[in-house]
Amino acid sequence: QVQLIESGGGLVQPGGSLRISCAASGRTFSNKNMGWFRQAPGKEREFVGSISPSGRSLQYADFVKGRFTISRDNTQSTVYLQINTLKTEDTAVYYCVGGYRGGDSKSSSRAWEYWGQGTQVTVSS
Repeated sequence: QVQLIESGGGLVQPGGSLRISCAASGRTFSNKNMGWFRQAPGKEREFVGSISPSGRSLQYADFVKGRFTISRDNTQSTVYLQINTLKTEDTAVYYCVGGYRGGDSKSSSRAWEYWGQGTQVTVSS
């Protein structure tokens, strides 16, 4: 069993930056794909991006457009989501995911075994 705990969300002004962290329990973090989803108010949950166990392979949703960066530190069992040039439309609950099951695309929420509780990011002036 893997437990994922996000931190680092909060209120940020438009144009600002934020880094969200996701700490994972368990000994098998380093061999798991990890990723991020988000869910804005009144909208469906959407895929943000994923990172391979080594960190060398990254996949991002089209809307990211270079503003989001996913990274990981396997020595700390932590995955990060850096968001730059924040926009009001980035306001959402951001979820850390782990344990890609295969079969479905990584952009499908069904493909992920483990989910964090989510952290709120609010972009507002």
